[in-house]
Amino acid sequence: MKISKLWLATLLGAQLAFKSLAADNADTNRDSDIEALKQQVNALSQEVEALENQHAAEQPAATDAGNDQIQALDQQVRILARERELDQDAAAEAAKTQPKLQVGSNGFIASSADSNFVFRLDGVIQVDSRSFFNDSANKNANDGFLLRRVRPIFQGTLYRDFDFKFTPDFAPSSGPTIFDAYGNYRYEPWLQLRSGKFKTPEGLEQLQEDVNISFNERSLVTDLVPNRDVGLQLWGDIKGGVLSYASGIFNGVGDAQNSSNAAFENEVEFAGRLFTQPFKSSDIAPLQGLGFGVAGTSQNGTSNLKDLPSTTGGTLAGYTTDGQQQFFAYNPINRTVNASGEHWRLSPQGYYYYGPFSLMGEYAISDQGVSSTTVGLPHNKTDYADLQNTAWEISGGWVLTGENASFNGVTPLHPFSPHNGEWGAFQVVARYEELDIDNAAFPVFANPGTSASAAQAWSAGLNWYLNKNIRLNASFSHTTFTGGGGVGTTAPAIVTRQPENVFFTRIQLAF
Repeated sequence: MKISKLWLATLLGAQLAFKSLAADNADTNRDSDIEALKQQVNALSQEVEALENQHAAEQPAATDAGNDQIQALDQQVRILARERELDQDAAAEAAKTQPKLQVGSNGFIASSADSNFVFRLDGVIQVDSRSFFNDSANKNANDGFLLRRVRPIFQGTLYRDFDFKFTPDFAPSSGPTIFDAYGNYRYEPWLQLRSGKFKTPEGLEQLQEDVNISFNERSLVTDLVPNRDVGLQLWGDIKGGVLSYASGIFNGVGDAQNSSNAAFENEVEFAGRLFTQPFKSSDIAPLQGLGFGVAGTSQNGTSNLKDLPSTTGGTLAGYTTDGQQQFFAYNPINRTVNASGEHWRLSPQGYYYYGPFSLMGEYAISDQGVSSTTVGLPHNKTDYADLQNTAWEISGGWVLTGENASFNGVTPLHPFSPHNGEWGAFQVVARYEELDIDNAAFPVFANPGTSASAAQAWSAGLNWYLNKNIRLNASFSHTTFTGGGGVGTTAPAIVTRQPENVFFTRIQLAF
């Protein structure tokens, strides 16, 4: 383009020169000068042509050089990309053989690269306080702090299908106790076999994890169901929990009892449970959290003190309040009581969760044969009875901060962080409960002057979930009694003389 412009400028200059020369030397030098200028123009034209030819020749060469350079760079990029792919493949192959370690809100988890071997360490620490009101006549109702649960939980998987769990508790005043120790074969989620010590499949609230219960203590219904026992159980979840079942045989324990880890009689206990969440997999959101079922146990020929209820809160077998004080005991005057004959339980149960709302209800029957023998007479006399004790409870809650409630607790959407103006989740809870003792228990099997024939309680509380692992509880429980309250300086007489009013707090760390 520049050469063409130069050529045009030259022609224009030549024309002007012709005109000037024609004006000045028209008379003598016109022909010679014109000839000279023509020669100059021709020379310039040749130079222009030569420059254009040179430019045309150099242009393809420059283009070829640029193309060669681009191709070389493209090749280098391809080589580097392939080397990157090879490095990634090598890293992926190496990762398949390396164990994995995870540390987070779900505990400490170590696993093999193929996840066929998994070891997990969890833990629960609960620091409680109990403050009793109007308890001047009850010297056993001590205010103070206690370690309610201190449980390291070691669980995992071996060879993909074999699970295990081991849970000791260091909180009981009697010393460390093994709560869970079992193995589980998982052929499919709907077909599993568990063996060892674990929760008997009976009470709904009892089967809820300790870290997820609404109040510090479970309801009066839990007084009538077994705790943990040693046995063998076939169980499973069908279609993701739309239907759950459990059926097993156990050594058998008394109401609210925790097995001593060994058999103490020949007769075994049969236990079973069916529970359904019929709309869990449906598109009907308001009904997805509905669940209900029934559970029961049966044992024949029991005849042992260990088949009677727990001695929590007293020295004899009996039942306890929310404040863990014994309000009923098998304590007839001048008689001893043993379990004798058949013992069966039945518990219809259900819950409903929808958004921040939660509701749970449960009913329990504990039908137990007992015997009572006179003490200190020349000829001992033994009486028998079939006692049917019953209990029920209904509890509900509302998450004030809007998170979803569930059987497995509440997870805050905004974990506690004051610097960011986030405070976790808050839940209000309430409960009503009753336990009735069979009237046939009095006076041959229990002293009506000291043991109550019924207990009724209501509770209200506030739960603060700082994050997934830390929770604070505060609640108040009021319990009244029917019967009892007579002469005596120990439970249950000293407990049943006045209503029980107790304020609970808890700091819970669970991971």
